[in-house]
Amino acid sequence: MTAEPNAKRTWWHRLAAEDGGAPGRLPAPRPGQTGPPGGQTGRGRGERGQSLVEFAMVVPLLLLLVFAIIDFGRAFDSWITVTSAAREGARVGAVGADQATIISKVDQAASDLDQSKLTVNVTNAQGAPGSTVSVQVNYAFSFITPIGGLMQLIGGGSLPNGLSLSSTSDMRLE
Repeated sequence: MTAEPNAKRTWWHRLAAEDGGAPGRLPAPRPGQTGPPGGQTGRGRGERGQSLVEFAMVVPLLLLLVFAIIDFGRAFDSWITVTSAAREGARVGAVGADQATIISKVDQAASDLDQSKLTVNVTNAQGAPGSTVSVQVNYAFSFITPIGGLMQLIGGGSLPNGLSLSSTSDMRLE
């Protein structure tokens, strides 16, 4: 009787042999046990597509989360840039620069933003010493991800296509 060595072995012997022959690591089988411990013998016939359906249900939420993180980070960076640009313009204006120089400094400080969406308003440039110069910077931020459409798909709500970021800085003229 020449049988193949693994033909009569049970699942735990085969697993131990594949694992380098360490049978002490596996639990001893219970009497009558034919499968792995816990009775987990694999998926039934009706559960084959369940993972795909669950994945399809979760993907829109995951995409919404990723898109929100991306656009929030970009909006926050743009807001910091707008705030810094307004402050730089007010600093230049505080030492007596004219309106064109202040606007040029703001454009230079906000060079990584789309200049066509940036507006600058300067009040009291080259005014009397002791008064304040005010620089207001507005920026029309646009989302780069389809977060608005995804929000409408998931919850029925919608988002505008962009945000209006604004910052004003006032400094005393010297």
